[in-house]
Amino acid sequence: MQSIYAMHQKNSEELEKEEKFLLQSIDNIQDLYLIMLSTLTEIRKKEIVFLEASSKKHLATAEEKNPNYKFINNAVLQHLEDNNSLSIALEKRKINNWSLNDDYILILLNDIKQSDLYAKYMSTRQNTFEEDKQFVIDVFTDLIAPNEKLYEYLEDNKLTWTDDIPVVNTQIQKQLKQVSEKGEFRVVKLYKDEEDKEFVGNLFRKTVLNEIELAKEYIDKTPNWDADRIAEIDTIILKMAICEFLKFPSIPIKVTINEYLEIAKEYSTPKSSIFINGILDNLVKEFQTEDKIKKAGRGLL
Repeated sequence: MQSIYAMHQKNSEELEKEEKFLLQSIDNIQDLYLIMLSTLTEIRKKEIVFLEASSKKHLATAEEKNPNYKFINNAVLQHLEDNNSLSIALEKRKINNWSLNDDYILILLNDIKQSDLYAKYMSTRQNTFEEDKQFVIDVFTDLIAPNEKLYEYLEDNKLTWTDDIPVVNTQIQKQLKQVSEKGEFRVVKLYKDEEDKEFVGNLFRKTVLNEIELAKEYIDKTPNWDADRIAEIDTIILKMAICEFLKFPSIPIKVTINEYLEIAKEYSTPKSSIFINGILDNLVKEFQTEDKIKKAGRGLL
C-alpha cells in the first residue's frame, strides 16, 4: 500500500525499480529484528565489562570486589548469547550496529540499572529460570522497546523502519515468552515460504498494472462521493482488496476484508474503514452474483 502510494506521489512508472525498493525494504525488516534482539546480548556484554573493570579498581569497594552476578548469569540472556541461530544470522547479515554505536547500549544499560524492575530483580543473588525469563520480558517490553533515543536512532537509520518497529518488537516479545529451559531459540524467517515472498511482488504488480480496471469496479458504488474526493489511501486500499478478490483465488474473502479494514484504521481517515467496508461488502455480493470470484479450497468464500 505504501509503495503504491509512493509511486503515485512521485508520478513514477518505473515498476521494476519500485518493486525492487519494496522487496528491499521488507528484507531490511530482518536487520531491524536482529538489531533489536541483539540489544539484549550487547547489554549483558557491557555489564560484564563494567563489573570486571570495577573489581580491578585500586580502591574497589567490597561490593565491587564481590558483585551480584545475577544479571549477567540470567539464563535467557546467556541462552541468546550462546545461540547458534542468532550468532549465524548476525554474522550473515553483518549486523554490527552496537559495536559502532555502543553509546546506545550504555544508555539502555543505565536505564535498566536505574529501574525499580532491576532493583527488585537484584535484591537476591539466586537465579531461577522463570524469574530470569520474566525479567528479560519486562526489560524488553518496558525499557528497551519504548526507549525514545533508540527509536530515534532506528528511525534515522532507515525511514522505512518507522512502521516496522512495533511489529518487530511484538515478535521478539512473543518469542521471549515462548523460551523454555530446554527450548531452542530460533531466529524467525522473514517469509513463511517462497509462495509467501512471491505474493508480495504479485500483489504489487497486479494492482499497479490494473489500477484503471480495478477503479472501475468501485467508482459507481460511491454515488455520494466524487472520485477526486475519496482519500487517495482509500482508493489504493480498495484497488488492492478488489485485486485480491478477483486475482488471488487462495485468499479467503473475509481475510482480505479484515486485513484492509485494519490498514485503513491505521493509515487513513477516521471514517475510512466504515466507508471501505461498505464498498467491499457490496462488491462481494455483486461479484458472487456475477460469479466473478473464483476461490479455491475449502472455506474460502
